[in-house]
Amino acid sequence: MTATTMKLGHQKLITTIMPKGTGRKVLIGLRKEHGINTGNINMARGAGMYNPLAKRGIGEQTEKEMLTVVVPAERADEIFDYIYDIADIGEPHHGIIFQSDLVCASQYEMPANIGDEAD
Repeated sequence: MTATTMKLGHQKLITTIMPKGTGRKVLIGLRKEHGINTGNINMARGAGMYNPLAKRGIGEQTEKEMLTVVVPAERADEIFDYIYDIADIGEPHHGIIFQSDLVCASQYEMPANIGDEAD
C-alpha cells in the first residue's frame, strides 16, 4: 500500500506517552476490540519532574513509548477512554494522553500479519 496524503474526513490524532512495553498491548487491543488499524509506536527517552529517577541526578532517564493513533472524530472519545484504561494512564508514572484535530493524514494501516501476542 502506498501512503498518499488525502482528506479522510474529520480525524483526530490521539497521542500517548507511556512506559516501555505498553504500546504493543494497546495496539493489539485497538485492532481486536475496536477495529482500529492506524496506530504507530515510537521509542523515546525522558524523565519527568516527579519521576523517582529524577531524584538520583542529572542524566537519569527512562525509556518511553509514544503511541499515535488516527481515528474518526466521532469515535475519538471512545478510543481515548479505551487507551486511557488499558494503558493505566491514571496510575502514577504511567504516562500522559492527549488528542488533537487533524486537517488531513496519510492513509496507512498496521500490517495484517503482525503477531497478536503482547510482550
